[in-house]
Amino acid sequence: MKILVVEDEQKLNAAIVQGLRSRGYTVDAAFDGAEGERIAREHSYDCIVLDVMMPIMDGFLMCKKLRAVGVQTPVLFLTAKSDVHEKVSGFNVGADDYMVKPFSFDELVARIRAITRRAPTVQGDVLTLNALSLDTRSQIVTINGKVIDLTLREYALLEYFLRNQDAVVTREDILSHVWDRFFDSLSNVVDVHLKNLRKKLPKEYAKRIQTVWGKGYRLIS
Repeated sequence: MKILVVEDEQKLNAAIVQGLRSRGYTVDAAFDGAEGERIAREHSYDCIVLDVMMPIMDGFLMCKKLRAVGVQTPVLFLTAKSDVHEKVSGFNVGADDYMVKPFSFDELVARIRAITRRAPTVQGDVLTLNALSLDTRSQIVTINGKVIDLTLREYALLEYFLRNQDAVVTREDILSHVWDRFFDSLSNVVDVHLKNLRKKLPKEYAKRIQTVWGKGYRLIS
């Protein structure tokens, strides 16, 4: 899952980004609403964590502008204010949820999972392929009940394939969803991690991740 964090307080921004990355999420960061709007329009995200009070453009205006151009990515607002009027204003411009600072990081992660479950492209907390099961809450992958030990990047790669079973995905698709926006599109990072993922999966599953020459890859269901 790929998340954009837009927060002008640098320490809090860094803490949220680091915490989410430690949970296996791919995360980009922005520090004002104008930068956040530009990035959100140029790249695809599963969720936007958005501060309200920011320089140049506040969170409300950023969200309103994104909704106006058809960007329907779930938005979770962060704010220091707890009054009902501000919350209503946030929902009126297209927010999906609201958290008041200071907040529990575990609750933030739980709310991100909740609003992304409501998105039409999300299949739920547990993704399966025959006896293979990937739990997005615990980030544990099992096959016939046996845990498969994956790195965070290998886990994210497998999750992306499971969400796109039988579809051909390009290297650029994978890079844009599993790596942040500063990836080197000319590197062989996808090939390296895919090779390692295949090694860790039983042959029955490794061979399901097919290379479609000249196009990309496909996970056969």
